[in-house]
Amino acid sequence: MFNAKVFVTLKNGVLDPQGSAVERACKSHGYTKISDVRIGKMIQLTIDVADRTEAEAEVRKLADQLLANPVMENYEFSLEEV
Repeated sequence: MFNAKVFVTLKNGVLDPQGSAVERACKSHGYTKISDVRIGKMIQLTIDVADRTEAEAEVRKLADQLLANPVMENYEFSLEEV
């Protein structure tokens, strides 16, 4: 069994209005050294398989089909055996 964390982020060049809003809020609160804020998402899940290779394949398939939009987003993931 494995715990997975999938990190989904917008591809470079894709506008990120949520990131821009957070950046403006940071600056309005005095954090003037903050720039290039990008917002993403992190999904945690457990995969009930015994083999790391199978777990990696499952996470890739899930991310490609459901968790990330391949036109606009990139993803990476980590696995931890439990």
